[in-house]
Amino acid sequence: MEIISKKRILSVTVVLFFALTITCPLVFALDLQTAKQQGLVGETISGYLKPVKPTPEVEKLVRDINSKRKEQYLKIANRRGVNLSAVEQMAGEKAIAKTPPGQYVKINGKWVKK
Repeated sequence: MEIISKKRILSVTVVLFFALTITCPLVFALDLQTAKQQGLVGETISGYLKPVKPTPEVEKLVRDINSKRKEQYLKIANRRGVNLSAVEQMAGEKAIAKTPPGQYVKINGKWVKK
């Protein structure tokens, strides 16, 4: 039976450490549902998310989601021949109506827990 050298153990440890450091951010990346459940983001009448408790990670999530929403709103507006603002408002009303109890919505400029 071969004895594993200390150098070999150190090499394997270093490789594992770097592998974990690279993959951990992906494992712990914040998703929309988690952010809503933790009260970090909320829905607004504008049809877009806003951070309730801003952090760089929350703000990035909000930017990413809102960018995708705007793309979809533009497609809907173009398809129906209506203004973007009409689609945004309709989406905002629906999002607020569908928000489950315990999550945040912005009503009259204030965050309210439903």
